[in-house]
Parts: sequence; structure tokens; C-alpha cells
Amino acid sequence: MRIETKAIHSGMDVANPTKDIVPPISTSTIFEIDSEGRNEDDLHYTRLGNPNRLQLEHLLTELEEGEAAAAFSSGVAAATAVFQALNPGDHILIPEDVYAGNRKLVNKVMVRWGLEVDFIPMTDLDVVEDSIRSNTRLIWIESPSNPMMRITDIEAVCDLAHSKEILVCVDNTWPSPINQQPLTLGADLVLHSTTKYLGGHSDILGGAIVSRHQGRIFQRIQELQKLTGAVPSPRDCWLLCRSIRSLPYRMRGHNENAEHLARFLQNHSRVEKVFYPGLATLSGHEIAKKQMTGYGGMISFFITGGREEAIGIVGRSRLIKRATSLGGIESTWEHRRSSEGEGSITPENLIRISVGLEHPDDLMEDLENALADV
Repeated sequence: MRIETKAIHSGMDVANPTKDIVPPISTSTIFEIDSEGRNEDDLHYTRLGNPNRLQLEHLLTELEEGEAAAAFSSGVAAATAVFQALNPGDHILIPEDVYAGNRKLVNKVMVRWGLEVDFIPMTDLDVVEDSIRSNTRLIWIESPSNPMMRITDIEAVCDLAHSKEILVCVDNTWPSPINQQPLTLGADLVLHSTTKYLGGHSDILGGAIVSRHQGRIFQRIQELQKLTGAVPSPRDCWLLCRSIRSLPYRMRGHNENAEHLARFLQNHSRVEKVFYPGLATLSGHEIAKKQMTGYGGMISFFITGGREEAIGIVGRSRLIKRATSLGGIESTWEHRRSSEGEGSITPENLIRISVGLEHPDDLMEDLENALADV
């Protein structure tokens, strides 16, 4: 099936004994045990398994062309499970401009837990190779990165990592499986903050890991999912499945609108530089063309001036909402440095915008008013 069809039909009949076209929400926390005793895969207790979670995990597996998936209560919970699937003393490589939440997670929790970490320019394959140690067990990729839109050659890093028996996990939240499928490029694991494009309506919190193979590392992730209990509710799983049915068509709108706005911003006198994978001016554009089928709905740009000017511009919008997070049908933007807070390395004059599904002319008019000299 093509991905549009998968998004609608995959997982619908998993753990659904009814004739409902849309599976019901299973709110029960417990399930009756068979009179002959419980088998390992039988539903037993909702932290360990739930029909709606099974449906979501099957759907995510199909979309990313993997073998298995594990759903979590947030993207950070999913990332935590990946890191804790390693052993204390293991070394990991992470992009220097990684998502701020994961930077804090690693520095404040996982380093104290015993992981060793280096933050490196992941786009430089020579630096990646030189940074590998004898105890390196995982390379973490964001491509495009948040918020600087740096593009990593996923296939090249995977080839290097696998030649040294190192795992690769790719955060695919920004592109979504509609625009990029890292498992087909060699990645072992894909992470999603399902809060973002997969949810798509700014009303669901969730995360997920999809694995290329059901090997030891993924078995450990599944074990951590059940033991630590950071699982999504049945309702959130149901809502995610509902939202994903429209994901391919929503992403087309995000892609098209973002390209319109990126070119508009590129020609604006108040804008110094635009970071968007679809622009030929972006370093890494040729790699993006090779591994992405669409360029997503996220744009970052430098304005002329500094912190106060950037905050002032964001504050003057009327249509584009001032908010963090991303991936909703409504457009949002922020002074990213303020949102990241402690430890941020994002320049003070950077604004990050999540382009929604409004008419692009309305968005450009709002941008024009906000960017006007006052």
C-alpha cells in the first residue's frame, strides 16, 4: 500500500473484535484472564498493553517501514527509554544543536546515570568518525536539526556506525514519515514526538520509538516501556490514530505553505538569513534532496538586530500565535532562545516558525505587518 492508504487503514483491525469501522476506545485498565491461564502476549493490565496502543504501534510501524514500535507518553519519555536501554559507561554522540529538551535530559539525567556524551557537529562525517570511542554505542541524529536546520547525511552516518557496530537513532519528528523514512536509509531506531505532526492539532502529548529490527535494543526499550510506565492513555492513542489518517495530506499543506513563506522571508529586508531545507541556499540542501521527499513545515530565520528586535517582531503577529512546540494546523512562532532557556546555544536573533495550514497569503500578510519597521 502507498503511505496515504497505510495511514488510513493500517492497525484498524488490530485487537478490534468489533465490526466498528473506527475502533472504540478501550478504557478498561484490566482484562479478563483466560480460564486456561494467561499467555505472554495476552492483554492483562493496560500499562503492559492496551488495544488502542497496539493499534497505534502497528500503524507507526507500517508508516516508518519498521518491524515494531513502542508508544510513550511523550517524546522525551521515548528518548529516555533509548538512552536507558544502553548501559552506564556507554558513550553516545549527539548533534551540538540537538533539541533543547534532549540536551537537558542528557546533561541533567543521563550523564548522572552513567552515560558519557559528546555533542558534535553531526553534519561533518570526519568529525563523527574522529569522535567515536571504543565504548561508543549510539549515534543520535536530528535532520533537519532544531532549530538551525542542519542536514545530516543519514545513510553515510549509518554506514560508518554499522561498520563499528554502533546503533543509530534518528529523531524524525520534524520531517514525519511522509517526508523522510530513516529506517530505509539504514537507521536502527526512529524517534517521534507524536505531540507534533503526527498528532497535528496541538491537543495530544505523546512519543514513540520505531525499530528496524526486533533485536536486543528494541526488546530492552519495550521492557522499559512496561516497567517504567511512561505510556500514553488509550484515548491519546485513539486520537493519534485518528489524526494520522489525515497526516499525508496535512503534510503536503505544511510543505507547500512553508516553501511559500521561506521564499517570502528570503526576500525581506528585515531578514538576514533563512534556514529551510527546500532552499538551495541552505548548506545541506543537496543531501536533503537525496533523503527527503518533502521539506516540512518548519522555518528558522535571522532578523536584523538582536534579542529585543526578535521578541518585538514575534509580539506583533495577529494570526501567527506566539507559542512553543510545533506541527499543529495553526501557525506558531517564537523567539527560540527564550524558549530554550538555560544552556541554549541558539543565536538571539533567531525566530522559529511552525507553518500551519492557513492560506499562505494570509500568513504572508501577517508576517509583513510583524516585520514592518515601527
